[in-house]
Amino acid sequence: MNHAAEYSAGRAGETATATALAILEQRFGPRLSRGRAVREQHGHTLTWIANQPPDAVVFAETADDVADVVRVCAEHGVPLIAFGAGTSIEGQVNAPLGGISLDLSAMNRIISFNDSDLDCVVEAGVTRQQLNDHLHDRGLFFPVDPGASNATLGGMASTRASGTTTVRYGTMRDNVINVTAVMADGSVVRTARRARKSASGYDLTHLFVGSEGTLGVITELTLRLYGIPESILAAVCPFETIEGACNAVITAIQLGLGIARMELLDEVQVEACNSYSGLALKVAPTLFLEFHGSPAGTREQVESFREIAEGEGALGFDWAEQVEDRGRLWKARHDAYFAGRSLRPGVDAFATDVCVPISRLAECVRETHADILENSLIAPLVGHVGDGNFHVLPLVDMADADEVARVSGFLERLVARALAMDGTCTGEHGVGMGKIEFLEAEHGPGLEVMRTIKRALDPTGILNPGKMLGNLQRE
Repeated sequence: MNHAAEYSAGRAGETATATALAILEQRFGPRLSRGRAVREQHGHTLTWIANQPPDAVVFAETADDVADVVRVCAEHGVPLIAFGAGTSIEGQVNAPLGGISLDLSAMNRIISFNDSDLDCVVEAGVTRQQLNDHLHDRGLFFPVDPGASNATLGGMASTRASGTTTVRYGTMRDNVINVTAVMADGSVVRTARRARKSASGYDLTHLFVGSEGTLGVITELTLRLYGIPESILAAVCPFETIEGACNAVITAIQLGLGIARMELLDEVQVEACNSYSGLALKVAPTLFLEFHGSPAGTREQVESFREIAEGEGALGFDWAEQVEDRGRLWKARHDAYFAGRSLRPGVDAFATDVCVPISRLAECVRETHADILENSLIAPLVGHVGDGNFHVLPLVDMADADEVARVSGFLERLVARALAMDGTCTGEHGVGMGKIEFLEAEHGPGLEVMRTIKRALDPTGILNPGKMLGNLQRE
């Protein structure tokens, strides 16, 4: 079941680690913790990968703190793992080789706000919720919404996060203008200026966005902002079939409807949300929708989508116009992981995602649903289907070898299915440790280009080793 590489060798020597820890303890005092509970908190994610704690956790407060830690780790060959809020789910913050977990959550200052240019500069530990609370009275917001309100913006950039609003506003890739990062040698790089576009040099910003801490430690970001829409309408639309729901999504996208959110929940996930979040939805494949714009524009969008949905077997169309109703609806969607887990208390859940071209969405979801049923699995399906991205949450009793084998086979077929449709093994979860084995099939010779970049920027392999590209320098 564990598809990550094995890491039996490569851990920094005990003497080197002890020396580095002694230096860092003198520098940071009580901001360095060796406590077991703290280390385990920083060595585990919401996935099947076992807890892999670091040797110590350092709590950074400034960019200078980050640079100091990186220099010490570089000098002694000690692994370094950047840590934001720990909401990633493919093992990105695990410490398979031990080392130092560098907690950036206290670097949470909003440095500047430029309302005329619709951008802001923030430290990496600022959370999405914190930024939007700060912006609300100014009539602005930051749109990328991966679901975890406490996700840090540095972590979101590092994993190239997206979420429920991607169909209209894009991912972190589209909304990060600049990052400032500490490189493996302790030097500091700013990837761009605040201009909205540039044709100057390589696009270093997008090289760091999605690099999962393997190329440098992000300390600061410049982000795009947007005006809060004048009118926001939400709707719930159940369908006779999951294929009908997907076809409605495809048609709406092809017609250019400006829908801000298009979330699909299969009937299993709807049942889970009803029970966990106190909803009373019809148990059927269901779309959660949100429309942004002017009052007249949003109502026109709603009516246009209603016509599309009725042609694809919609069973109803209920509005959630009040702020409280919308909030309850989207909270239920964001709690889908925990709602899904509640269907089988006490067993493990393996959250995974794939993404395919929008024209292949209905086909991929239909085949995935059939695979779930054929293998007698409980695996709620939910997705940001407006951009072809969906998630599956197989629930499995790890003590049942047959069930483990069925889930393992299902996960491999899911990725193979997406790649065969010219899709990707992950639309937003990232690679971490969990999906390393699929990169060769997806990227071919491009994978060696990535390895070359990694070796050039981190020649000793101290930055988040064992993630994304495997354990290059430490095998």
